[in-house]
Amino acid sequence: MTERPYRFLEITTGEHGALRIALNNPARKNAIGPAMVNELLWALADAAEDPAVRSIVLTGKGDAFCAGGDFAQMTGGAAEAELPPKGDYADLLLAMVRSPKPIVARVNGHAMGGGLGLVAASHFAVASRAGKFGTPEINVGLFPMMIMAVLARVVPRRRLMEMMLFGERMDADQAAALGLVSRAVDAEGLDAAVDQVVQTIASKSPITVKLGLEAFAAQDDLALADALPLLRDRLGQALSTDDAREGLMAFLEKRPPRWTGK
Repeated sequence: MTERPYRFLEITTGEHGALRIALNNPARKNAIGPAMVNELLWALADAAEDPAVRSIVLTGKGDAFCAGGDFAQMTGGAAEAELPPKGDYADLLLAMVRSPKPIVARVNGHAMGGGLGLVAASHFAVASRAGKFGTPEINVGLFPMMIMAVLARVVPRRRLMEMMLFGERMDADQAAALGLVSRAVDAEGLDAAVDQVVQTIASKSPITVKLGLEAFAAQDDLALADALPLLRDRLGQALSTDDAREGLMAFLEKRPPRWTGK
């Protein structure tokens, strides 16, 4: 990974090819503002280009995942950026949804508003029962406009309307029952649960994971009549890879596959 002068992120590498991106502004409960958004865009782009990265774990420093938007920055007190501008929050959500590397949200505490958007835009979300989830924007005269798009992909329509109009909060078990997170665990089991996800991803073919995620993102907003021809073509791409040939041969020979990522 390319080293960058991050001010609001902490980047570390872990086992199983997992790149850990920690939102690093614990004094403000990792509230997300333009500078942090820009740094996340750079980190995701670098991760996508690094063949050593098999998955991305997104979490927060301290006792919160992300408390929502940083109103101080959004109302004119923006922190000075160290990196050239790469995009805004809408670009970040798109980059996450379209990421060719699986993003696992390690939700270590509260995820509100814009922080909840990061959870919804991730491919997996494992949440500590210490956290709360919600869209409180309406209580300060705002509305969860941009995160509405990613929340609508994982939350049933009528429950989403209640969340947005009531500004309610829910616990991790309620979030899991709603499909907002993949699973809820006790705080002491959070790292083990996340590790199980990244270890499973690392056991799969890297090129197959990449092609699969790209195809999933490409078909997500298409009508069925348009999605099927696109996926037929993407299946042809997958079948042409060395890993597909190896996987099929390993199945016939009753042995574990040896992936090359090609």
